[in-house]
This record gives sequence, structure tokens and C-alpha cells, in this order.
Amino acid sequence: MSIIVQTPRVFIREFLPEEQEIYLNHFTDEKVALYLPKRDREERINIFNNALNQYPITKTIGVWGIFNKANGEFIGSCLLRPFNDGIIELGYSLEQKYWGQGIATEMAIAMTSHGLSDTNTLEIVAVTVLENLVSQRVLEKAGFKRMSNLSRNGEELAFFRVRALDK
Repeated sequence: MSIIVQTPRVFIREFLPEEQEIYLNHFTDEKVALYLPKRDREERINIFNNALNQYPITKTIGVWGIFNKANGEFIGSCLLRPFNDGIIELGYSLEQKYWGQGIATEMAIAMTSHGLSDTNTLEIVAVTVLENLVSQRVLEKAGFKRMSNLSRNGEELAFFRVRALDK
């Protein structure tokens, strides 16, 4: 298991195979999943297993767990995935008990820095559903700039980006 990045309060690391249920249970909370893409259990299992398979190959693209440094407790998950040439997309979700504590902003700053450390990455983007104003504020606090909305799978989404030159 590799730690990808650390902040003062959390570490972001590779999931262990035995943490699959922790990962899956995270998405059963209706409030956590409210603004996330709708996926069934099998799709989430595939995402988790693909993440495990990718760990030996890359440390820049993937799905990782966010854990509390103080007690090792699972906080949520985050990802960096290809968006298009030279651009990576950031995604994340946190357990409800960690909302409103600045952890999402801390994670977004750390993962943006991590993603931009790859010399081939020109920018990091993030999208949210239009109603998810809290995540939009997190992205702004993390240095992302709001751009024109984009459409993905027929849904209009708020679109944010930060470029390597902006950092």
C-alpha cells in the first residue's frame, strides 16, 4: 500500500483489497451519493478492482482512499482520471461526518498538486451537478476557476479548472 499524498489531517492512499466493503458502503449513504454518478454495486466493484489493478502501473491516475491521520478512520475516496489530452479530472466524496471541516478543500489542493506534478499534465478539471454548491465552493477555495458549464451524458454540469501555469 502506497500513500499518494499527506496533508496535516489526512493521508490519501491506495485501497487494500480487504477494504472493498468500506468503499462500497460509502456509496450506500443517500446524502453522500446524491450528487454522484448513479452506479450499481457491480459497477462500483469493478471500479474498486480496476483501481487495485492500476496501482502498480501509475501513481498519477487512480482511485484512492482518504483516511484520518489521527485514527486511521475512512473519510472518503478521491480520484484523478483522464479527461482528455494533458488534462486530468478530479473527483471526490466524503463521509457525512467529515463534511464542513475543510477536509475536502485540503484534499483537493493536495491532489491538484499531485496531479500537476506529472510533467505531462497541463491542467486539472472538476465537474459538479449544478445543484452541488458546496462542492463548487470547495473547488474555488482549492484554486479552481469556474468556466462555462459543460454537458456530459446529456446533463449540464458546472465546470472548473486549474492550469499548471496558475499554480
